[in-house]
Amino acid sequence: MMNWQPNMLQGQTAVITGVSRKIGIGAAIARALAEVGCNIFTTYFRPYDATMPWGSQKNEALEIIEELQKMGVKAAGLELDLSQPTSPAKLFAVVKEQFGQANILVNNAAYSTSENIQALTNQSLDNHYAVNVRGMALLCQQFVQQFDEETWVENGRIINLSSGQSFSPMPDELGYIASKGAVEAFSLSLSAALARQGITVNAIDPGITDTGWIPDDLRQTFVAQAPMKRIGTPEDAARLVRFLASPEAGWITGQLIRSRGGL
Repeated sequence: MMNWQPNMLQGQTAVITGVSRKIGIGAAIARALAEVGCNIFTTYFRPYDATMPWGSQKNEALEIIEELQKMGVKAAGLELDLSQPTSPAKLFAVVKEQFGQANILVNNAAYSTSENIQALTNQSLDNHYAVNVRGMALLCQQFVQQFDEETWVENGRIINLSSGQSFSPMPDELGYIASKGAVEAFSLSLSAALARQGITVNAIDPGITDTGWIPDDLRQTFVAQAPMKRIGTPEDAARLVRFLASPEAGWITGQLIRSRGGL
């Protein structure tokens, strides 16, 4: 039986991208790791949030950090445009200065807009690639470069957020699904490269998750289709990430783990 001790990740540091909304998956992951003693460094990018229909409040990302600090862990964050090639190096330089080495990386931030094949453009494809693929890959690189190649990394973890594109068709989100398919392929091969250092690499598919984007009529449709008669919550995804970040998951790597409640 899993026994979550309050100090299970005491003194360890997790970098979590895309933590800008209190009801988002990123915030839930940050809380779940903080609950077991993990220090947290977040990224957020309010200009992107402002373009989304659900948006976020101006100070919401900072309020999340304050909430984490009140949980008794060290927490800080940085507003960062992950579509810029220099952002991953900048992030880890700040993390090193403020926290030292991070041993957990959660690539949660994503760029997502809806386009079918008729609406797809080169710019949309580039926008998805810049954050979801290049940004993710360079963040992994910067994480790994913290350590000597011969060093065993105690509880080294990379956890990448994917989606359901290999589970069921998403014909109106072609740029997004193409980039998330690359995340899964990258995670598998990276896991083989880093296994000898004790760093695990996994991807998760949290399924349909209610983070404020689902209209009521669509939510009712999803619930009606769901075997468990509900859709996912950010906390469902966060509990899986916490498990993969824990010492108990040290033998699990190279996996795409679906947490979809059968939907």
